[in-house]
Amino acid sequence: MAQQVQEKYEESQLYKIRHSAAHVMAQAVVEMFPEAKYTIGPPVADGFYYDFDLPRNLTPEDLEQIEKRMRQIVQGKHEFVKKVLSADEARQIFKDQPYKLELIDGLEQGGFDEYGNPLKVKPEISIYQHDSFTDLCRGPHVQSTKEIKQDAFKLMNVAGAYWRGDEKNKQLQRIYGTAWENAQQLKDHLHLLEEAKKRDHRKLGRELEIFIFDEEVGPGLPLWLPNGGVMIEELEKLAKEMEEKAGYLRVRTPNLTKEDLFIRSGHLPYYAESMYPPMELEGVKYYVKPMNCPMHHKIFGSKQRSYRDLPIRLGEYGTCYRYEKSGELFGLMRVRSMQMNDAHIYCAEEQFEQEFMGVVALYHKYFELFGIEKYVMRLSLHGKAGLGKKYVDNERLWIKTEEMVRRAMDNGGVPYVEAEDEAAFYGPKIDVQIWSAIGKEFSLATNQVDFAVPERFDLHFTNREGNEEIPLCIHRAPLSTHERMVGFLIEHYAGNFPAWLSPEHTRVIPITDNQNEYAQGIVQQLREQGIRASADVSAQRMNAKIRNAQMMKVPYMLVVGENEMNAGQVSLRVRDGSQQNNISLAEFVARAKDKIARRAKEL
Repeated sequence: MAQQVQEKYEESQLYKIRHSAAHVMAQAVVEMFPEAKYTIGPPVADGFYYDFDLPRNLTPEDLEQIEKRMRQIVQGKHEFVKKVLSADEARQIFKDQPYKLELIDGLEQGGFDEYGNPLKVKPEISIYQHDSFTDLCRGPHVQSTKEIKQDAFKLMNVAGAYWRGDEKNKQLQRIYGTAWENAQQLKDHLHLLEEAKKRDHRKLGRELEIFIFDEEVGPGLPLWLPNGGVMIEELEKLAKEMEEKAGYLRVRTPNLTKEDLFIRSGHLPYYAESMYPPMELEGVKYYVKPMNCPMHHKIFGSKQRSYRDLPIRLGEYGTCYRYEKSGELFGLMRVRSMQMNDAHIYCAEEQFEQEFMGVVALYHKYFELFGIEKYVMRLSLHGKAGLGKKYVDNERLWIKTEEMVRRAMDNGGVPYVEAEDEAAFYGPKIDVQIWSAIGKEFSLATNQVDFAVPERFDLHFTNREGNEEIPLCIHRAPLSTHERMVGFLIEHYAGNFPAWLSPEHTRVIPITDNQNEYAQGIVQQLREQGIRASADVSAQRMNAKIRNAQMMKVPYMLVVGENEMNAGQVSLRVRDGSQQNNISLAEFVARAKDKIARRAKEL
């Protein structure tokens, strides 16, 4: 969540309700398990959680009892009372709670708050009390438990979580809950969660035969099945069409390179933990590439460049590899092998705004095509504390390029929010958050400014005055990676893809075996017209064949029986439920080709 959005959330009544509900839940858990060791319980985007060190694993029945007790506590209308204490006073209160004692030590040192986050100023140490429960907390909370509506909260599930997110620490039990201002909001949220389960790209990806994972291949390394291969081809075709119109040049680079390249680019010092370990051959270390940019820099620098050549836009769907932690892998959204809609734009400073906003305009074209109505563009800035460690140590250029991005976005009339300490190591960037049709948030794409690395590669061009000048580089990926984009699209459309993106455009369904040859002839004609088609000539009955096609979410079904075969026609069944009986194949072909060529949203 972007910093500005988070700050606004923390000021809201909903945040206070959820924070207070977390404390009520903790009270119920401690009453059930007097020996429990409790840690932290913050609000999150859609609810709250609390981490506990408990004597046994919780069961669904336990959650029911905890939730029941929470309703009783809420009925008591207990006030939340804040008290500011010294560190020693706080230690006395929490003398039997080791996790709280660790947090108190951090607060006393002024380095961390009760959630383990670094602080800029030394905080006060405070507790909140309600009923019989006391917690180390900075707030805020509602005035009393009566503001937590009994019919507007629910405990969701239990998951494992390491203390402070460190795998070296003990694994705790995290109870997730959700709380809202009223019962209708809770009902709406639970409905969206049910819908999200149906749309889960991991579930639909297997059912629709788009992708799989296999332990013998390795975690986070997706295998694209033929249907997934078709979708990837369509996305690449789309990107290439868009980028060709915009003057991009396509390049290809190898999947591994010598260590020296990533030392020169600066990626090894900053990203070593996210890279696969090196392979050593003949005394030389090689890495599989985690990004394409160093090789694109080499291509730009392979010949002399003039200001007349700029901007130069190099695009590639290159495969990259990043060693994401096992616990962070998630379907197609967090993988270790990815094909990125990557490109690098090399331009003079006076060309920057036009080039940067050209990328933003490309985002908007894709939003329109995919029906993405809600999105946020986040300007990710550097943090001064990270200079020389997390970020290139050049405060002057950071301030300059961040202002260049602000000015470009402001002049273009594009709304954005700002987030500190989230930039790339070499410059500021625009990160794009999008929401699917059911309101689920996804991190999709990025548009980054690089003021540092071109100089490391001695990249330059001859300017109008005949002097050498270092170009700016814009790293951009409007369609993200194949993996993340397909994962999003599966959930966005619930697998009901528009015709152009559907792995199978048409399925021809003969009513009896007597029409099998006719059906296969239709398939051949459709393929010749660029329409992806197959015929179901199995021994199943027609209704079963139709049901199978519907389960695979095929846009168009052509049913052919004796009458259609004798008349040289087909009967069309569309995925949306509409039908047209006894039409000519030419009429269907014209309709389908039009929808596919225009990448129409409707069938």
